[in-house]
Amino acid sequence: MANIKSAKKRVLIERERRVANNSVKSEIKTYIKKFKSELTEDVAKAEETYRVLVAKLDSASRENVIHQNSANRKKAHFAKLLDNAKKSK
Repeated sequence: MANIKSAKKRVLIERERRVANNSVKSEIKTYIKKFKSELTEDVAKAEETYRVLVAKLDSASRENVIHQNSANRKKAHFAKLLDNAKKSK
């Protein structure tokens, strides 16, 4: 651990932020898994999950948990998967 008081505070703040960021990232991963599983079963449910997933990705990119380009890339990828699933059914 650091010796300087401000450095000690910084370590504690970074620890709190890391926990919060990991929670957001975990939630996004959960919605991604849910979306992919629903894509094969029911496209209507997958579409609802996609909307929630996009909102989570946008929120995470606004809070700088993930990079904006990463969020946009994931949204485009899942939109393409959803569109292909709609066309095939």
